Amino acid sequence: MPLSALRRVRWAVRATLTLGVAASVAANVLHALPNPISQAIAAWPPLALLLTVELISRVPMHRRLLAAARLGATAGIAAIAAWVSYWHMAGVAARYGESTSSAYLLPLSVDGLIVVGSVSLVELAGRIRGIEEAQRATTAQVAEAPAPAPVVAPAPAPAPAAPAKKVAAAKKAPAKTAPRQRRPAAETAALAEAIEAAHPDISRSELARQLGISVSRLASVRRELQRTG
Repeated sequence: MPLSALRRVRWAVRATLTLGVAASVAANVLHALPNPISQAIAAWPPLALLLTVELISRVPMHRRLLAAARLGATAGIAAIAAWVSYWHMAGVAARYGESTSSAYLLPLSVDGLIVVGSVSLVELAGRIRGIEEAQRATTAQVAEAPAPAPVVAPAPAPAPAAPAKKVAAAKKAPAKTAPRQRRPAAETAALAEAIEAAHPDISRSELARQLGISVSRLASVRRELQRTG
């Protein structure tokens, strides 16, 4: 999946997670005593979980011990938020006319939505971060690559005069050119993403021209990455 599509999906997942947290906060506030302090205390656990998931998805970790500690703390916060929100939502549902079974099942839908949204957001953040790092590495390699030095070939010795018939046959025969080696599709896609990031308004034909390929080849590369991604 292209980087732009992954970013759009991440915003959709973030909105879904925010909706689940908002439902949990609303149930906690309705269950609390009618005063600002009680309502703020009741609303805090799901908000803390939302902030924790955002931190995990945005801040990369490079040490396993710290990553394990962060995941453990996140699991603890999620367990506290799930426990508190479950009983608060069950009480609110029962108070507003839901049957006993419905009152105990409804909170599971909210908690499940929050869990799925949190895991999806962290997974998408990792994939986006990996693609961005690959693009930066490719751009740096292209920028640092030295220009090839011109090669001056020695003047060829004069060839003996060929007969007129052979010269005419050589002119009629089509010239053969060595086939150009095609750049791998992954490298072409990475270069295209880097150029589009630097020039967001670039047209498809201009992008293909800078890559040294045709527009149809560019479309074929992107279709191939979509199938493999």
